[in-house]
Amino acid sequence: MKSQKQVLQNAYSSDGFIGKYQELVKNTVIPYQYTVLCDNASGVEKSHVIQNFINAGKAIRGEDVGDGFYGMVFQDSDAAKWIEAASYSLHHFPDPELEKTIDQLIEVIAAAQDEDGYLNTYFTIKDKDKRFTNLLEGHELYCAGHMMEAACAYYEAVGKRRLLDVMLKNAEHIYKVFIEEGHEGCPGHPEVELALMKMYRATGSEKCFELAKHFINTRGTDPDYYKRERAKRDWTVWGNNGEDNDYQQSSVPLRQAERATGHAVRAVYLYTGMADLAAETDDTELYAACKRLWKSITGKQMYITGGIGSTVHGEAFSVDYDLPSDTAYAETCASIGLMFFASKMLENEVKGEYADVMEQAFYNTVLAGMQLDGKKFFYVNPLEVIPGISGVSPTHRHDLTQRPDWYACACCPPNAARLISSFGKYAYGENGDTAYCHLFAAGTVQFENGMGLVCETAYPYGFTIKYKISGTGRFAIRIPHWSKEFTIKINGAAHSVAPKDGYVYLSVSDGDEVILILDDSPRFIYASSKIPRLTGTVALCRGPLVYCFEGVDNNGDVLSLKLDTNEKITVQKYEPDLLGGTVQLSVKAMRISPTDSLYSAEKPVCTPCDAVAVPYYTWGNRGENQMRVWMPE
Repeated sequence: MKSQKQVLQNAYSSDGFIGKYQELVKNTVIPYQYTVLCDNASGVEKSHVIQNFINAGKAIRGEDVGDGFYGMVFQDSDAAKWIEAASYSLHHFPDPELEKTIDQLIEVIAAAQDEDGYLNTYFTIKDKDKRFTNLLEGHELYCAGHMMEAACAYYEAVGKRRLLDVMLKNAEHIYKVFIEEGHEGCPGHPEVELALMKMYRATGSEKCFELAKHFINTRGTDPDYYKRERAKRDWTVWGNNGEDNDYQQSSVPLRQAERATGHAVRAVYLYTGMADLAAETDDTELYAACKRLWKSITGKQMYITGGIGSTVHGEAFSVDYDLPSDTAYAETCASIGLMFFASKMLENEVKGEYADVMEQAFYNTVLAGMQLDGKKFFYVNPLEVIPGISGVSPTHRHDLTQRPDWYACACCPPNAARLISSFGKYAYGENGDTAYCHLFAAGTVQFENGMGLVCETAYPYGFTIKYKISGTGRFAIRIPHWSKEFTIKINGAAHSVAPKDGYVYLSVSDGDEVILILDDSPRFIYASSKIPRLTGTVALCRGPLVYCFEGVDNNGDVLSLKLDTNEKITVQKYEPDLLGGTVQLSVKAMRISPTDSLYSAEKPVCTPCDAVAVPYYTWGNRGENQMRVWMPE
């Protein structure tokens, strides 16, 4: 039985940190990304996404497809994620023109659907006879899943069923192929599993529910499937190894899985679907597997920033405690997927650790993936960057010093947009008479159980969160693991209550004012000695924010700094004009004097200085310079 469910009815005011990000997505990110999808953005690689749908529609009608298909095999998903981001934005900011644009795009997509319900521009334009013959690489089910998510989001936002009906027909076609006709296999890139669960809730379709169960229950039961599939065909998309079952998360049935392996985004999308199904069906065995996988990720394979997937080779998990800073992959999409997984774990069991990781991933890796102006994006999120090595050396070529405008593989930009626009889904939950606050953001929310609240806070830079309650019931607020002390006040009176699994539970009535005051102390963080390259280093954090040191704040050189952890960290005043509004930290340090020798027998000369740090999510916004999260002590 579900412990709680997400809340969809949410609207944030523009004066809060999250509200400003949601306005940025509305005013800049969504319009900009649409110009990219339409190939109208200057200076970026052609997307061809919408033209692919137009050409697929022509192919369906037997017309000349013109310039055919262009882009990655999963190009359709960019349009889907854009629709989803725009739909969530409409929750907060009704916009008839944006709604009209979405409606027009949906008609283009609908025209690209075959009579039997199949929908995928790559295989419709290029290889109609090869449908579902390359589950390993073809991304048909992945693209279908993202479009299903878009359909559900738009239906929830404005109540229009056009895309929902298109994708229900598509789901029924997939059901026919894999259930009724018995096609073997499951998606090479998981995603459709979590999407089918959303479709089930939006439409009530048992076929969607059974199909989600089928793909999850089938995965790993036949480890040789992808090998046999590869042997049957004389063509490939990427040249993927059909025998690398760890990479495909298909080595064992999922209920037997012990550790997270393979492509990090695929893994957390899959685990999200597993956790969702476990909550829906009260499947304790499946949930036990989810908990093992959660511990594998967060206990042994996650960066301090909430980044996951440490190696560029396969964009994947490697081995436990292999978390290099300078060659980190830590794809933005992987941290977004980790948030999805955490949110569904909360639906099984309300424990603060799940929301703690959601917060850690969001405020650090997810936000770092997008430039402060909303127009440039990181695919990869290193924890150390050195100009001249990063982005240049063969071993560091993937770790860039500046965010590019766009990517040929553009999964991360629209993914970040949809996550930011839907922040409220992860911030709040409810069950019966209890309303849950998992994350903190200024704004308003209305729960289905009749309760509502208005939240005032300057979080993550202010640590007082004020709630004005409407209705009567229980209110559960997460106490972050990093807040060693906290104060609860109800109508001005201090209220002593011990947290349970990371949450305080309060009985509230209409008109009550609840104030939570968290610990605003900055802190040094030390890594496990099992992480090879972090021995003798330290990081700075305050609240949910991980800090980093950039050359621009430290005489152009952070490599020569060693922090003095015997001294207190100083919190600077809030600077509204610095990096969109932020707070710097400073700490006493020693700077090693430079020498001309590559190596020397003489002890380096050290000079006292102050080292200055900024939040990690803001790095790379002031030109190319050095950056480090972990500093020598």
